[in-house]
Amino acid sequence: MSGPVLQADAHLRRADGQEGERQVVDVAVGVLLQPDGRFLLTSRPPGKVYAGYWEFPGGKLEAGESVEQALARELHEELGIDLAPAGVQRWREQMVDYPHALVRLHFCKVMAWRGELQMREGQRFVWERLPVQAQPVLPGAVPVLDWLAEEVGQPRRML
Repeated sequence: MSGPVLQADAHLRRADGQEGERQVVDVAVGVLLQPDGRFLLTSRPPGKVYAGYWEFPGGKLEAGESVEQALARELHEELGIDLAPAGVQRWREQMVDYPHALVRLHFCKVMAWRGELQMREGQRFVWERLPVQAQPVLPGAVPVLDWLAEEVGQPRRML
């Protein structure tokens, strides 16, 4: 499922032209879910765009990778965990127009993984519930909070 393009920081100039001229960057994103309903948020590492903002972990697809392969690679590189393929469920897609890039986020629910979390890029992590306490939340992660709220019949999240 894909909704309209979400424009983040609309007041800022786009790095490389208008939306129709920009190359889309595909990103695999993991929504790691605990049996009790908590979900993992990680902070953007120092030195990256939107450093310190909270997001669902993941990263760019490399040439020839599926969403699931990219997610497994990224979560191993960033968090030190291994995904169980049967524990990954493609969920939703969202286009986000950031000032620095136009991204297509491929959100996957992740219910099973192996290993302990290791923050390999200097980021922080928190297991959250709705409404989230960690702030600020990356614009591309905000729709996920609404989708999670819809699934459990909660009112929209408040930021």
